[in-house]
Amino acid sequence: MDVQNRVAIVTGGAQGIGLAIATLLAQRGAKVALTDVNKDKAVAEAEKLKAQGYEAMGGYCDVSKVESIKESFKEVADTFGGIDILVNNAGILFSSPVEEITEKEWDLVMSIDLKGCFFCMQQALPYLKGREHPRIISISSVAGKMGSYASGMAYVAAKGGILSLTYGMSRRLAPYKITVNAVCPGTIETDIIRQWTPEKIQELTANIPLGTLGKAEDIAQAVAFLAADENDFITGEAISVNGGMYCG
Repeated sequence: MDVQNRVAIVTGGAQGIGLAIATLLAQRGAKVALTDVNKDKAVAEAEKLKAQGYEAMGGYCDVSKVESIKESFKEVADTFGGIDILVNNAGILFSSPVEEITEKEWDLVMSIDLKGCFFCMQQALPYLKGREHPRIISISSVAGKMGSYASGMAYVAAKGGILSLTYGMSRRLAPYKITVNAVCPGTIETDIIRQWTPEKIQELTANIPLGTLGKAEDIAQAVAFLAADENDFITGEAISVNGGMYCG
C-alpha cells in the first residue's frame, strides 16, 4: 500500500494514536507533519522520526481556532510543497456522568473534536484540490456509532457528528476526487486508558469479544489502508476497529 512521497498532516500527532499514525505513514514513505497544541512534544517526536531517516516536521496547531489551523497548514505546505493527506485525529475525552456534564466541558469537546474536524477539512481544501490521490481521514469512535459504555455524552455526540461530516463531505468533495473516510476505534490502550483503575479497564475489556484492548498501531493500519494510492474508490466509509465490540 503506497503513500510514497505524499505529504500527510496528522493533527494531535504528538502522542498516542496520532503518533502511531504519523509513524506508520512515515515508514510507508510519506512526508509527515505532526501538529499538536503541545508543540515541543510534536517537534521532539518529529526529530526522532527524522533521526530514523524519515521526512517529518512538528508544529503547533490548536484545531479549535481556525486561524491556527490556517497558519499550521500553510507552514506544512510551504515546507513540503503541498498537502495530500489530512488525518483528523486531535480530540479530547471526558467521562463525566450525564448529571455532571457542564456547559464548559460540552463546548470544549465540541470545539476540538467536532468543530476542529470540520475546519481542518475546510482549510485543507485549497491544498488537496488538484493533488493526486487526495485523502481526508477522520478518527471517530465506536461511541459515535453505538453510544458508549464509559465516555461522556459530549464525546459521543462529537464523534457521531464526525461520522455525519464524513458522509456529507464525501459527497461534496467527490467532484475533486478527494476521498473522505473515517476510522472508528473501540477501546484502545492509550495513556488516558492507562490512568483508569484496573477494575474499570477489566469492565471495558469484558465488552470486547476478542478479549483484549486495541493498540494505537491497529488504528494506524486502518488509516494507512485508506490513505494508500490504490484506494481511490473508497469514500464515505467508516471502518470499525474495535475487536467485535460493535458490528454493523
